[in-house]
Amino acid sequence: MARRGLLTALLPLALAVTVVTTGGTAQSQVPSQSPIDVTLGSIRIDPGLPKLHVAYGHSDLELEYIRKDAASATGCTTRDHEETEEAFVTPGAAHVTLAGVRYELEQFHFHTPSEHRFAGRSDPLEMHFVHRSAEGGLLVIGVPLRAGAPSTVDKVLAHLTPECGEDVLVRDVDLDSLLPVNRATFRYNGSLTTAPFTEGVQWFLTTEKTVSPATIARFQALFTAGNARATQPLNGRTVTEAPRI
Repeated sequence: MARRGLLTALLPLALAVTVVTTGGTAQSQVPSQSPIDVTLGSIRIDPGLPKLHVAYGHSDLELEYIRKDAASATGCTTRDHEETEEAFVTPGAAHVTLAGVRYELEQFHFHTPSEHRFAGRSDPLEMHFVHRSAEGGLLVIGVPLRAGAPSTVDKVLAHLTPECGEDVLVRDVDLDSLLPVNRATFRYNGSLTTAPFTEGVQWFLTTEKTVSPATIARFQALFTAGNARATQPLNGRTVTEAPRI
């Protein structure tokens, strides 16, 4: 089973992973926080997992600087580690379906460096697509971003919103093209990576997407100290190789 790019470090997967059934076991009451380091020993294959169906269309985006220090007198000139650039999507423009449940794409945002690691390796940026079901369930697709050929991500981040500045309108973005062509994923249960760190989040981690070095530099120049949470203990969790989305 070939792997490219991001998953190159996990090529021994086919020989080392364990095949499991969908029965599962009871979850212990230990923290299930995100992000994590996806290690080879944590990976399992479950051929019975439901497929994640992605239906992303086109949308105008409103790129907003998300502030966490509005009460601070110096908030406009300092960077809180949980602040980011967040792109809000036109309602109804994109959704995913998992096991018959529909999750609407609400927004996607960025972290530097990447929050998730693969066999200890990080990337310059990571993009998180946050979806919510009618019942309030959360499903997040995480896409690592690596320096390379320009992509639709460059269009989204061409003009960053300054803290305490006006939002940036990005017209007619093909949301599906923000996801990688290779849609193999790893799936696990975790949490939000910013306060209140809500658990019960279903995570799908994809292979990498490329973005120009200039865009990476532009984002990192705004968040010079980074805005990524440290990896959290697995606490016995496994990461499941999921069917292609």
